[in-house]
Amino acid sequence: MSRQVQGYVYLALAMLTVGSTVVASKLIASSLPPFSATALRFAIAFPVFLLLMWATGARLPRFSRHDRLILVIQAGAGSVGYTTLLISGLTLTSAADAGVIIGTLPVVSAAISILLLRERPQRALLLAVALATSGVLSIAFRPDAAGGSLAGNALIFCAVVCEGLFILLNKRLKTEIASLALSTLMAGIGFIVAAIPAVFEVPFADGISASAVAAVVYYALVPTVGGFLLWYAGAERVSGTEAALFTALAPVSAVMLAFIILGEPVGLSQIAGIACVLAAVLGLAFAESRRMKLAGGR
Repeated sequence: MSRQVQGYVYLALAMLTVGSTVVASKLIASSLPPFSATALRFAIAFPVFLLLMWATGARLPRFSRHDRLILVIQAGAGSVGYTTLLISGLTLTSAADAGVIIGTLPVVSAAISILLLRERPQRALLLAVALATSGVLSIAFRPDAAGGSLAGNALIFCAVVCEGLFILLNKRLKTEIASLALSTLMAGIGFIVAAIPAVFEVPFADGISASAVAAVVYYALVPTVGGFLLWYAGAERVSGTEAALFTALAPVSAVMLAFIILGEPVGLSQIAGIACVLAAVLGLAFAESRRMKLAGGR
């Protein structure tokens, strides 16, 4: 197996784990409060990341006050905000619908950069936004269909926006941070941020199921730690554009796993939504690839 094919396999497996977080969150939402589940997730993942840093000899750089603030906001939005909103949304909506919505992340991230950084949007991005919006609308306004909920879908979309802000804030850091060190920091800070509101959830957390706890352990070890290792092992073997294409597998795996594991029905609306989201993500990736080639040609 060539190095490039190995990269493809690693990236595909990484995106499979990302899609599985939707199913895990659906199981967690059945009996665990969102902040308690999030705090437990990071409490499990953080020591593992520390062990990986020790094993690889990775070190944390010195941070300015500006970067320390950015890191706390990143952890609050991308780590805690994303997870708690995803779990909260899945108490109201189906995992299949959530899978379609999380697939819009690359497009939402690009749109946030345009809105906040005032960058001039390219036609490819505008088309991608239109396609992704069509995909979300195809499943968003079906409050009485297949376990869907407009409020739940809105919470899932807010989770995607939080993750998009995480990506944008990462570009605002002045200090260069290795990926493993950043993941370790996000887990550690995320635990502290989630643990504070989790204290107030504990008295109301009755009837916690074993499947919910198992889902948190899975979320912490497989998508959080394993997904990180798989993604960066794959990303170092292929180009950035090729890696970006694999993000399109996340919504597909989420919807398929919702059907296989949870037994949720997958209707024409979800299929149409995935088709629009995939077209948006792939179109955006190809447009970026073409732009890079043209820039390289000059």
